[in-house]
Amino acid sequence: MKTFDELAISPLIKGNIAHAKLITPTPVQAGAIPPALLGKDVLGTAQTGTGKTLAFAVPILERLIQSPAAGVSALVLVPTRELAMQVYDTFARIGRGSRLSAVLVVGGLSESRQLDEIRRGAQIVIATPGRLNDYIKRHLVNLQNVKVLVLDEAARMVDMGFLPQMRSIMNAL
Repeated sequence: MKTFDELAISPLIKGNIAHAKLITPTPVQAGAIPPALLGKDVLGTAQTGTGKTLAFAVPILERLIQSPAAGVSALVLVPTRELAMQVYDTFARIGRGSRLSAVLVVGGLSESRQLDEIRRGAQIVIATPGRLNDYIKRHLVNLQNVKVLVLDEAARMVDMGFLPQMRSIMNAL
């Protein structure tokens, strides 16, 4: 894949990618997006700033546009609130104009607003393990319909001590 225009994706996503002035995919994007669009599992490793978020956001958004479902269909786990916000911004930018909605599930932000957005039907949850695990334990979120899981910076989450929460989340899936 030499350009994003080569991807067999919806005109909406292509247009949003073009609007973001993204033309040539980075190596991680070129290697990850095509197999992910086919529904294959992908393990990617790349330096910060190489476009890993776009590498998983495009296939998730495309899948949900092509096969809409009620409730949470995609879960992106990240180690920090700051990274969650960056991931959320990418989903908002590339998914602009779609009927899809994403919600941040992180500490330091309004719990009631997060839960309201989930109840209103957010399809994409971008979460830190601690806050999401808390919601699961209190039976405030249902992850039974999740079809796509992304562990962004998984090694860092483990290094930060989130392995027990990650296991609990996996069990809820």
